[in-house]
Amino acid sequence: MKHFWILPGITTLLLATSPAWADAYLDQATAAVAKATASSSQWDGPTSGPQLQANKKIIFIASDMKNGGVQGVQQGLSEAAKVAGWRLETLDGGGSVKDQLSSLNQAIAQKPDGIVIGGWNPNVAKIPLKKAVAQGIVLTAWHAVPEPGPIAKYDVFYNVTSDSNEVARIAAQYAVVKSGGQANVLIFTDSLYQIALDKANVMKEEMAKCSGCKVVEFIDTPLADTASRMPAMTFSLLQKYGDKFQYALAINDLYFDFMAPALKTAGKGGSNAPFNISAGDGSISAYQRIRSGDSQSATVPEPLKLHGWQLLDEFNRAFAKQPPSGYVTPAHLVTRENIANDGGPNNLYDPQNDYQGHYKTIWGVK
Repeated sequence: MKHFWILPGITTLLLATSPAWADAYLDQATAAVAKATASSSQWDGPTSGPQLQANKKIIFIASDMKNGGVQGVQQGLSEAAKVAGWRLETLDGGGSVKDQLSSLNQAIAQKPDGIVIGGWNPNVAKIPLKKAVAQGIVLTAWHAVPEPGPIAKYDVFYNVTSDSNEVARIAAQYAVVKSGGQANVLIFTDSLYQIALDKANVMKEEMAKCSGCKVVEFIDTPLADTASRMPAMTFSLLQKYGDKFQYALAINDLYFDFMAPALKTAGKGGSNAPFNISAGDGSISAYQRIRSGDSQSATVPEPLKLHGWQLLDEFNRAFAKQPPSGYVTPAHLVTRENIANDGGPNNLYDPQNDYQGHYKTIWGVK
């Protein structure tokens, strides 16, 4: 049986010869990809909330300001703080637990109204966080744990993040759809981070739903060592699997930063297999590769600046003694077909849904 699908923003011709139940999964994955690649111009966040609470000071403690994701969130929070007339200070955790704890203690000593845990695990700071809460400091977070929402055991009012399982699922579904339900996949992860391992396992589980697909290898290799490991590993995998190396699914674009040059050297990639798909990040280099069709087919970026604005909104709700908004930004898949609309300035995903205007309306400011 032959099937043809036309997706908004992406035209895919799929030829599938499979039983009806397998076709049903392929239909489901195709619908999910169509939704995830559709325009993000409609605001789907909160439309009501408390008036702006005045004269607040908040401190953003970054896991590492060299991290592009953390930078984007801090930039959005900085923009929102200027609109709100709040004071914002940023402390750099420098990528180490020692410096993150030092920054946290420094922040608590300043007695701000709120502190943001910016991309690091609160598990390493149980005692100082209890001290902060005891002093009446409101805690919010970005990417502190994989799940969005309040973190009760650390008294974190709200953890802003996309649903990492949804992000991983749509990345895997894109491989299914792009291959017509016939993908041979290598999955790259880093078990040092629980969120990375969880995402990789979700991708593996999703591929298992595709009767004609196969996970060729599940590869655990550290993100921190991608520059030194990925070039040689890429050559080795090409030699080992040959034409079975069709799709690479990774939990982060960083793997492909160092895979792409090796693929070029081997005469692979580009518009041909292997096709690389990232479940999260949306880095500038990934956007450049997707735009040019250069060894990356898709990424599932997060709206980093929007997350910064949401952090301020969640603070405002906490200061007003109201519950969090509960907003979770949906997974958005960027491919070569829709990147012209979703590239944003400087090759970063920034939804054109006027989130700034909507938050200003909620807060009652211009």
